[in-house]
Amino acid sequence: MNILIVKLSSLGDVVHTMPAVQDIRRALPQAQIDWVVERGFAPLVQRCAGVRRVIPCELRRWRKAPFAATTRAEWAAFRSELQREAYDAVIDLQGLTKSALVAWLARLAPGGQRYALANRTEGSGYEAPTRWVAHRAIRIEPHVHAVQRSRELCARALGYSVPQQEIFGLQPHLGEGEIAPEKIAIGMLSARPCVALVHGTSRVDKQWPATHWLALAQRLDAAGYDVALPHGTNEEQQRSEALARQMPHAVVWPRLALDALTDALASCAGVIGVDSGLSHIAVALDLPHVQLYNFDTAWRTGPVDRARQRCVYAPPAPTVEAVWSAWRQVQPAGGAA
Repeated sequence: MNILIVKLSSLGDVVHTMPAVQDIRRALPQAQIDWVVERGFAPLVQRCAGVRRVIPCELRRWRKAPFAATTRAEWAAFRSELQREAYDAVIDLQGLTKSALVAWLARLAPGGQRYALANRTEGSGYEAPTRWVAHRAIRIEPHVHAVQRSRELCARALGYSVPQQEIFGLQPHLGEGEIAPEKIAIGMLSARPCVALVHGTSRVDKQWPATHWLALAQRLDAAGYDVALPHGTNEEQQRSEALARQMPHAVVWPRLALDALTDALASCAGVIGVDSGLSHIAVALDLPHVQLYNFDTAWRTGPVDRARQRCVYAPPAPTVEAVWSAWRQVQPAGGAA
């Protein structure tokens, strides 16, 4: 059975789709699973257990110059790659016009069907073409976690029950390549365990105050941890460098590709971060992790019922004490010592 998953972006949404792939593998072990995703996230999907083929696209870039010669050539190549296989099930987990277009272009095997969401769920985008394209549009309870939404849609489309255990299947590669990511994460500092502080987010209103990060770093240092500061943009890099100058035993990581960044996070003792893609990767890696929320949306995107991860929510921002308490809860007995 050939199955195509259509989940194009963004980083957190891509991570939240991975448990659905693991569910399919357990329910239908003979299934071959392919995944269409924006090229920037393809290296991460390639680390998802059970994905046979990753089909990258660049819809975000192509729509900026739809009639350019390069766009036309790249679109034709993407379409050819997409239609290389015939699928028994095409599942649009994005729920947008762009994902509906990809699902519509995918080639079906005899008797194959397209599946999609029939309705908007709380806090998620939704556009009507996704259900127009589908042979079967499936209604999902609107108040639902992002991970559970994809898991339920796949289960109902393919005829199995959602397993109780939530598994992401994200596989880091440690100790490989010219620069081993664990050396990036730890070797640049000391032999002490390292905690990554994920302060970067595309939304200013999701940020945590710099004074809070500095106070947290002081506590981590006293507890025997070094601190690493990842970044993905020039602005985040500048903020990382400014924080590191005021933190004990802190290092700013180099700008890393998404797969190398995943490996570097996997080598850390844990992650403390705002609601962002990197924090969701920490959950997928099952690292000790505290996720910070200034808004009451943790129910939709944060870790739920996971022993090694905690959400901390408070307006206008969680306190350092609350975050530190949550960090102590997710640590193994003995902590850094």
